[in-house]
Amino acid sequence: MDFTPSEDQAAAQALAARIFGDLSTHERLVAAGTGTDARLWKELCTAGLPGAVEDIGLLGLVLLLEEQGRTTAQVPLAATCAYGILPVAEHGTAEQRERLLPALRDGTAVATGALPVRGEVTVVDGALYGAVPWVPWLRDATHVLVADAERGLWIVDTRAPGVSAVPVETTAPWSAGRLGLDGVRGESLGTSTGAGTGAGAGPGPGVHASPRTSPHASVLAASRIAFAGLQAGVCAGSLARAVHHTTTREQFGRPLSTNQGVLLRAADAHMDTEAIRVTAYEAAWRYDRRLDHQAQALTAAWWASEAGRRVVHTGQHLHGGTGADLDHPVHRHFLWGRQLSAYPGCGGEVLEQLGLLLAEDGRQEGPSCRTRRTRRTRRA
Repeated sequence: MDFTPSEDQAAAQALAARIFGDLSTHERLVAAGTGTDARLWKELCTAGLPGAVEDIGLLGLVLLLEEQGRTTAQVPLAATCAYGILPVAEHGTAEQRERLLPALRDGTAVATGALPVRGEVTVVDGALYGAVPWVPWLRDATHVLVADAERGLWIVDTRAPGVSAVPVETTAPWSAGRLGLDGVRGESLGTSTGAGTGAGAGPGPGVHASPRTSPHASVLAASRIAFAGLQAGVCAGSLARAVHHTTTREQFGRPLSTNQGVLLRAADAHMDTEAIRVTAYEAAWRYDRRLDHQAQALTAAWWASEAGRRVVHTGQHLHGGTGADLDHPVHRHFLWGRQLSAYPGCGGEVLEQLGLLLAEDGRQEGPSCRTRRTRRTRRA
């Protein structure tokens, strides 16, 4: 495995870092509240970064989201790319790609997703019924990707008759809403409008999923990897603030960072952050190369949940009394980190799914393969 970014990926990451660094300031974040920073979103889209994801792949998106996470920039980049641009580009029909992608690339359309499944959505005579308790960025979205009870994927226009979006406040200010569907005519991803549930839809020519995964499994894995990358950036930003605070704040005539306890907490946070980053990189790398990636996606989600929560708590604790200030910039990292620790799936939840996946893989391999693998492990 080689996680070294390509020239295009590195250039996109550097551009994203500059834009986020220039425009995602504490003052602008406060002014944006729970909504999108319109100027920042326009700048990103004008620079072509959302559309570039089709070329730089999921690993490139992870690099972009790391930069967003460092500044907790208030834009729906992760949602639009993970639930809009990538699924349509990889699983959509030629007509869907031609019709939907231009607006998603230039920012005039915003996508989000009702994944992982947290509600019950059923299909009756081609119409969608049900509700999803909360969907990130729903109040700013023009389209939402919905999974039905059979794991079919539907593209729903949020302005369509029968769609409701009731504002919901979450830990992080992600302009979330409760999605209601009452006889909504969505279009199935990968098939003609309104046909079937989408469960049997074939992938588009650009699909990166392995042959064993369905469109639903592929999109869910990609979104988990993307949000793990975002969590890596949030943790890196929180730790950077903690390092600055402890090296510039003195107690008893010396910097706080000279205290052994502070050093150990910071070191643990650094290792946790690197674990989130490297597992997200590996999963994205495998996804882009059409290798099996389901286990790696769950592993990245587990680290993002368990380690991410530890890191943002450490960032706040190392600020001492300052960290208790709800208006301090580090508190925003805390809120984002807590939200991301649960959004792709809580640690125990994804760990259970990983265990079931590994057990299923073991059954498919058969006893002879398991025996050979055990012998190799013992010899090692």
